[in-house]
Amino acid sequence: MKKALIHDWYYVNGGAEKVIHSFNTIWKDFEHYALVDFLNESDRDYILNGATVNTSFIQTLPTARSNHRKFLQLFPYAIEQFDLNEYDLVLSSSASIAKGVMTNQNQLHICYCHSPMRYAWDLYHQYLEESNFGFLSGMYAKRVLHKIRMWDVINSNRVDIFIANSNYIKGRIKKIYNRDAKVIYPPVDVNSFELVEQKEDYYFTASRMVPYKKIELIVRAFNHMPDKKLIVAGDGPEYKKIKSIARSNIELVGFLQTEKLKGYMSKARAFVFAAEEDFGIIPVEAQACGTPVIAYNKGGSKETVINGKTGLLFNHQTEKSIIDIIATFEKLEFHPAAVRQNAIRFSKERFEKEMNDFVTEEYNRFKAAK
Repeated sequence: MKKALIHDWYYVNGGAEKVIHSFNTIWKDFEHYALVDFLNESDRDYILNGATVNTSFIQTLPTARSNHRKFLQLFPYAIEQFDLNEYDLVLSSSASIAKGVMTNQNQLHICYCHSPMRYAWDLYHQYLEESNFGFLSGMYAKRVLHKIRMWDVINSNRVDIFIANSNYIKGRIKKIYNRDAKVIYPPVDVNSFELVEQKEDYYFTASRMVPYKKIELIVRAFNHMPDKKLIVAGDGPEYKKIKSIARSNIELVGFLQTEKLKGYMSKARAFVFAAEEDFGIIPVEAQACGTPVIAYNKGGSKETVINGKTGLLFNHQTEKSIIDIIATFEKLEFHPAAVRQNAIRFSKERFEKEMNDFVTEEYNRFKAAK
């Protein structure tokens, strides 16, 4: 069986790339495709076992390395240029464009969908607002996104089987594409996080500082709780703004290497998470340390945090909602060993077994029907 693995793009080592790492652990013989590949060598060795990626013409466009997303209007054309006719199995890893590759009736195309492209659908209005387009550029952006949405729905029919990374994304796939999906939660390397029973008296949050992650909201809430310490890890476009509003009980430590991040996370009284995420790996990593999670009650957090046992869920993305849930949290007792036990069900080993079993079964069924 000849296999191709197509990912949207390679430029960081994020949650989607952890999924790619596991795919390459299960199957060693993929041919790799993506719109662009700007990984450094250490990340390439981890994610792709050093493999070469077949890239599109966008790889060579000026400024693509610094901002490939500005060529959005070219993405559909670029992804359709890959000739995959020689492969028996095409596995796409898609939060944007990868599922739009062209396949034929003799090939099985399975898409592991991290999300339908959010900036074209549920984050459409937020994307336009935050981009600060002028009138003409705004009209052009709306036209491009309108055409992208039409293309996105049409190319969903090119996928034979959808796998969703959570029940939340399964619902979005049904809403946008009217397709059913199998849910297989993404891999979390829980074994690399140690249980710490003794917690210290601070709260912790970590994320890239972009608007939808809601780090500013968390900071503003803790500004009203001067007796409670908050440590914030991460950087990004909103870092300076957030630092300028943070009061003395809030410490911004910037981007942290993995071991330092684990140190803060494992000793925190709780991990605070206010984003509406598709799945959200870092709250599971926090639980793997035995650290309870205080999270927004939408998206993947509803599936990874057991309310009242491994953390608490709040219902509104407001300062008051966070302040109230912190007050409730401090009246309760959480047991670190039980918190960690919940994280184990999202392990990397579990993901790799589920994926291998599911893909093998579906491929055998597909071949038997031919």
